[in-house]
Amino acid sequence: MMRAFAPLIVVVLPIAACSRGEAAQTADPASFDPIASVVMHPRCKNCHQDESPRQTDAAILHRPLVVRGKDGHGAPTQPCQTCHQATNTADGFVPGVATWELAPLSMLWEGRTKQQICEQMKDPARNGGRRTGEEIIEHMKADPLVLWAWTPGAGRTTPPLSHEKFVQALEAWVSAGMPCPKA
Repeated sequence: MMRAFAPLIVVVLPIAACSRGEAAQTADPASFDPIASVVMHPRCKNCHQDESPRQTDAAILHRPLVVRGKDGHGAPTQPCQTCHQATNTADGFVPGVATWELAPLSMLWEGRTKQQICEQMKDPARNGGRRTGEEIIEHMKADPLVLWAWTPGAGRTTPPLSHEKFVQALEAWVSAGMPCPKA
C-alpha cells in the first residue's frame, strides 16, 4: 500500500518546497505595470528627486528654486513649510500636506527604470524601512503625501489609476510575490 503513495510524495514534496522567492520568479512581472504607471507619474516622481523638487507634468525645477536641505525639508532659510501648509491653498496653486517634504534620497526615482523602482520598493534600505509587502501597501494606503497625489488641486493631473485601483494593484503584486519586470 505504501508503494502506491510513493509517487504522490515525490510529486508533492518538491511543490511544497517552493519558497515565496521561487514563486516570485515565475509570477508575471507585468503585475508591476499598473503600479509603475502611478509611481512614475509626475505627482509621485516630482518629489522622489535628488536635490530639488520638480513641478508640473513637465517636471520643471521648482519655482522659486529650492533645495533638499540636509533633512529633505528645504534649506534652513527656506523650509518647505514656508509655502506648503497643512492643506492646498484656497486657490489650489500651492499644494499642501502637514508633512510636506521630499522623499528621502534612498527613495530617489528620477532617472530610474520601472525595474529599478520595483527592486527599490522591495528593499527596506531603499524604501523607508518597510520590510514586508503589507507595510508597503499600508504606506501607499495611508501616508498623507501619497494620498495628496489624488487631490492635488489647481487642475493638476492625477495618477492614471484611482487610489482604490492602485491599492488593489499593490495587493495583487504582493500576493504574486512582488515580481519585477526584467531590464
